[in-house]
Amino acid sequence: MHNGSSSEPGPTNTSCWGPAPGCPNASSPPPPPPLPPPLAVAVPVVYAVICAVGLAGNSAVLYVLLRAPRTKTVTNLFILNLAVADELFTLVLPINIADFLLQQWPFGELMCKLIVAIDQYNTFSSLYFLTVMSADRYLVVLATAESRRVAGRTYSAARAVSLAVWGLVTLVVLPFAVFARLDDEQGRLQCVLVFPQPEAFWWRASRLYTLVLGFAIPVSTICVLYSILLCRLRAMRLDSHARALDRAKKRVTLLVVAILAACLLCWTPYHLSTVVALTTDLPQTPLVIAVSYFITSLSYANSCLNPFLYAFLDDSFRKSLRQLLACRAAA
Repeated sequence: MHNGSSSEPGPTNTSCWGPAPGCPNASSPPPPPPLPPPLAVAVPVVYAVICAVGLAGNSAVLYVLLRAPRTKTVTNLFILNLAVADELFTLVLPINIADFLLQQWPFGELMCKLIVAIDQYNTFSSLYFLTVMSADRYLVVLATAESRRVAGRTYSAARAVSLAVWGLVTLVVLPFAVFARLDDEQGRLQCVLVFPQPEAFWWRASRLYTLVLGFAIPVSTICVLYSILLCRLRAMRLDSHARALDRAKKRVTLLVVAILAACLLCWTPYHLSTVVALTTDLPQTPLVIAVSYFITSLSYANSCLNPFLYAFLDDSFRKSLRQLLACRAAA
């Protein structure tokens, strides 16, 4: 699960009430109070629904984008990578559910490091690929307005960029895998982030690291790109050819913007909780705990929203899915 959002390390973190993979070491603070019964039931149910919907939706996206020839476009390649990241996360979500229900980590230290790494991949990869997609939309829309092609914008180049993004995300999440290990807390093994001393400093540094690299930099880059694009489009007049091309590209741009909006809706509360964590020390009341789990669930839900956006906004995706399902049924 994601790191929490309290001002001190330990079980006072947003999603670390009860054992959770990747929570900071909780050896020194007192044990947290038990979860309210409704919340103890609701959390695994919500996670299970996100898992089921995410697996079904992202599997459909992967099926269409990998099987339908007409979907092999630069934008769809980036969407494919988003779906891979979301699918990978939803595949391991049952392990987080089991960890929550068992209140201890039974899967060993290697699996602990792996799950923490995959969880952090989910945190960073979505906005990184959305930044790349926004840069691609910037180049395409600007080139369309100027009635020219984007030099070097090929499927092979998009594959190279995608590999570079995965390599960058791997470097960014590597420290979390290094610090993740099993720790005995009140007689139960937990998968936690065990920081060196001074532990509070390292915990705060890890939260700031995630906030800056996982949210502030990519979101700022996206905002700058779209702001420059809007200013440049306002400053130029489109000829009839450019206007026709612009209309043809609008649906793809709308899809990218919708995916970005959904991502920000799901992830902004999580990263805002980091700001709260670094500046205040909230008492762990039942309401605060419930809000914390809601924020975590909202960030998880981003992994199952994108397929619905494709289905609603991309006619070619719906058509390709229907054709593939019809062919499979006939076969």
